[in-house]
Amino acid sequence: MENSPDSDVGETWLFCESSGDVVRLLGGNMAYGSEFIEMPPVENWLTDWDWLDDGWGENAISIWNDVREQCPVATTERYGRAFMPVTMDAVRDIAHDTEHFSSIWVNVGRPDAPRSPAPPITSDPPDHHGHRRLILPAFNPKAVAAIEDEMRSYCRSLIADLDGQNEVDAAVAYTQNIPVHGICLLTGLPEEDADLFRLWIYKNFQLAPRDNNVRLEVMTEMSQYISAILEDRLKNPKDDMLTMIANAQIDGKDLDWNIKVVYVRLQIVAGIDTTWSALGSGIWHFAQHNDEVQRLIAVPDDHMLWQTANEEVLRYYAPVTMARKVVQDVTVAGCPMHAGDQTLVTFPAANHDPAAFEDAHIFKLDRENNRHVAFGLGIHRCAGSNLARLEMLVAFQEWLRAFPNYSLDTSKKTTWANGQVRGPRNIPVLLNR
Repeated sequence: MENSPDSDVGETWLFCESSGDVVRLLGGNMAYGSEFIEMPPVENWLTDWDWLDDGWGENAISIWNDVREQCPVATTERYGRAFMPVTMDAVRDIAHDTEHFSSIWVNVGRPDAPRSPAPPITSDPPDHHGHRRLILPAFNPKAVAAIEDEMRSYCRSLIADLDGQNEVDAAVAYTQNIPVHGICLLTGLPEEDADLFRLWIYKNFQLAPRDNNVRLEVMTEMSQYISAILEDRLKNPKDDMLTMIANAQIDGKDLDWNIKVVYVRLQIVAGIDTTWSALGSGIWHFAQHNDEVQRLIAVPDDHMLWQTANEEVLRYYAPVTMARKVVQDVTVAGCPMHAGDQTLVTFPAANHDPAAFEDAHIFKLDRENNRHVAFGLGIHRCAGSNLARLEMLVAFQEWLRAFPNYSLDTSKKTTWANGQVRGPRNIPVLLNR
């Protein structure tokens, strides 16, 4: 195959449920079910859970703990039969079992929803290895360490922009900007389009799960945008990840153009909202625990306490819940699952399992032996974990040292995103300088 796009800009490629193949959707025009599904509020999280329910974002930890006391696996019929494991053992079993669980579905949603492949996250063995191997070098420790100074400078510039202000939305002014800057640095995506990336993330995670037209719309918009950028990189190569993807090969064979497009789409969808949610959760947490802030700023940046604090934020406020499609009948934690069912891989719930962590319900700044699964388990463990850790650590250090006495603005409400990526979307604070 020639190293050039073999499809029109704006095509969307989707999974064909009947065959398991990837099919071409010209122009993104295909009708899937009704436009929007309205769901009633959840009354019983054990038998009728819904991660898009308004109670999920702010109360998920309590929900998981309550369910765990009753059963290791919750169920729902809202999106067809779907499961929610809440123990470390159940989550680990699912994450490592590629025979019974396929990554072709990475979110629990409507059975009629159009789903686009996004390797390596949606690929299964043996195809997964080649896709992951292609992406990993861009996120290795050396590549990430090279941008630390720039990330620190950027955080300081955001803080400088708050000069003279006391009432601030820390999410909008700070946490939601940092991962965008980081992913643009590593990939070569234009940062001037940051607002567009944030809009796509909102549509993808908050609107698309219940509205198939929105899902198709955002898929098509992103495909058009990314395809144009990759075409430009073929003509005008740069020393960046986008150029690498535009020319990508696996085992000496050029990748299909549409797979190259979804490689980039994955960086936007998976590399931004995930980290700003974890970072935002930490900023929200520390605003209520000044004693922890004072402990941290009393030690230098290279002190181990900063590392343990960063990992505890990741454990306690892990933002990402993945999903799998059941492809063979199997039993997990005594719960029968059948081919065609869906299941969450609820990493955040596993991080609160008292069987896996001593005092799991307590946020411990200096927790040792913190083998959390915020970045997943198995072959799909997050490829961008090095970047996320760096962004969070630098952002915490700069913010807490700049505003050592900041606090939540209790006259306003923090809002949380529901669904696959959970985290605060606005964080009203008083800087109290």
